[in-house]
Amino acid sequence: MKRKLARFIPRWLRNRYGASAVFLLVWIAFFDKSDALTTYKNRRALHKLENEKDRYISDIALTQQRIAELSGDPTLMEKFARERYYMKRKNEDVFVLVPEKD
Repeated sequence: MKRKLARFIPRWLRNRYGASAVFLLVWIAFFDKSDALTTYKNRRALHKLENEKDRYISDIALTQQRIAELSGDPTLMEKFARERYYMKRKNEDVFVLVPEKD
């Protein structure tokens, strides 16, 4: 009976070193704290965060460029303040028109 069973098990797995190596690989791949699924999820999250970082860096560069443009020209700064923050001069009124939704 033992010899029939031994035919189905590979020779390198019959000794204790091969069996323990396979056991350790299975343990690390599926049951460890940093198993394969967790590693995959972490890599996917890291990739997403790196993409967000690149987007924020480009947004910061664009904002710095706009700040440089606005600080150099007072008329542009006034236009920006009026359009974006609805600022006004002392002797004028500002009317904000909001379109109706259907």
